[in-house]
Amino acid sequence: MRTLFHLPLCPYSRKVRLVLAEKRLPFELRVEKMWERRPDYLELNPAATVPTLLEDNGLAVPDSGVICEYVEEAYPESSLLGHTLAERVEVRRLLAWFDGKFADEVTRNLNGEKYIKRISGIGHPDAAALRAGYANLREHLHYLGWLAETRKCLAGSHVSLADFAAAAHLSVLDFQGDVDWQVSLPAREWYARMKSRPSFRALLADRVPGMAPPAHYADLDF
Repeated sequence: MRTLFHLPLCPYSRKVRLVLAEKRLPFELRVEKMWERRPDYLELNPAATVPTLLEDNGLAVPDSGVICEYVEEAYPESSLLGHTLAERVEVRRLLAWFDGKFADEVTRNLNGEKYIKRISGIGHPDAAALRAGYANLREHLHYLGWLAETRKCLAGSHVSLADFAAAAHLSVLDFQGDVDWQVSLPAREWYARMKSRPSFRALLADRVPGMAPPAHYADLDF
């Protein structure tokens, strides 16, 4: 069966999981501790990052961006990239925003410090990084709320890769209780709609040894 090498609280892995589930493509998960740099895994992905998708025919597709583009091309039904050139530009812009700017300013400072450092054994959280992450998160929530107020979905009228990228990053932070949803009620309402989608069910069932999500994490009504 198609296999996705991942980490449970990796937002890029979660984005791919959401996309595969949304397109109803069956797959099995395999946790990959990329810092161990297993030779077999390096053959699939020399960068030793997650996620990596391994197809039944042996094709290895590394990197979440490459995987999502591949899935769109290989399984074009129910496109998640938009229907017009303008929509595709906006989807890609917001993908870059959440997988680039949001990741650098928020996810790396919170998830990277609290989760990645712990599981890879590379030290303790940096307090300055945590403070910066929480401050940046508030600003991003305001922007996300503005998008949610002015559009049906983040990039327009249809759910897209932009929604799944944003939801993947926020789901990781929400698992750790880092999101103050009172900062932006429109953002909260958008996220509630996203986690009510069938493709989100597996993420809400995730559990990580030594970590317990807040009670609202899997509550579809918050």
